[in-house]
Amino acid sequence: MDNSINQLSLNQLSLNQLSLNQLSLNQLSLSQLNLSYAQQGYFVFRNFFSAAEIAALKIVVLKFHHLWKQDNLEFYQQEAFNSSLITGSQYLDNDERVTLFNFISSEKMMKTIESLIPDKPAFMNTQLFFNPVNPMQKNFWHRDCQYDFDVEDQKQVITNSQVLHLRVPLFDELGIELIPGTHKRWDNEEEFAVRQEVNGKLSSDEISGGEKIKLAAGDLLLFSADMIHRGLYGLDRLALDILVFDSSANYVDYVDDDCLPDDVMLKNIVNPKLYLNSLSLKSSR
Repeated sequence: MDNSINQLSLNQLSLNQLSLNQLSLNQLSLSQLNLSYAQQGYFVFRNFFSAAEIAALKIVVLKFHHLWKQDNLEFYQQEAFNSSLITGSQYLDNDERVTLFNFISSEKMMKTIESLIPDKPAFMNTQLFFNPVNPMQKNFWHRDCQYDFDVEDQKQVITNSQVLHLRVPLFDELGIELIPGTHKRWDNEEEFAVRQEVNGKLSSDEISGGEKIKLAAGDLLLFSADMIHRGLYGLDRLALDILVFDSSANYVDYVDDDCLPDDVMLKNIVNPKLYLNSLSLKSSR
């Protein structure tokens, strides 16, 4: 690893929004990236993927999206803003699934994942985020953990576990709005009132301190699932979202068996350890 980057300050590099055109992945100080993520809860790689990589990904993802919309037309038209289980067998054939698995666990993706989760990171799920059909539908602030835990347990979750989002926009989009640092601290009064919709607040209300991260096709955004965030609707929003977790955390029940590769697929995946870690956790239950 080239340590020349260590001689530069975090302020000089603006580590939360690095450009791979300016600095190759092999030159990055992963320890400094880890520090930046630990402090802010996110970082962005600009131009992480080539146009060819995004074009190949689009072919598979757009097929999934087209078939998913056909099967879920009423839900899609009324309220949907995302789908999940993209690597499953319902809409994609084995070759297409292998294409996705290889994309997710490519060498450069694994370098970024392992810089943040060094001890046996495991694959959890994939999601696809898009604009809701209803133009009046508003986005909303949330922590992912609020859908599975009560308030007191949420306070524990944000200090004890690590779930990582890796978001890959397929088209240029408005991106996401984050409250930096909230992956490691509890809500202030304003944040809690909006996120939990108390004291006359709505989850779509503005929160002071939000940082909007506009994304372009080819970028990679990494952020903590437990920080306060919301998606920003508009433009041609269609983003593949990959969830990865620390094997020591108790998240294996969230992993759908059908979304993992079988033995035949594993032989065609260049770097399968992300999935092998999930399968190992599953087998030990």
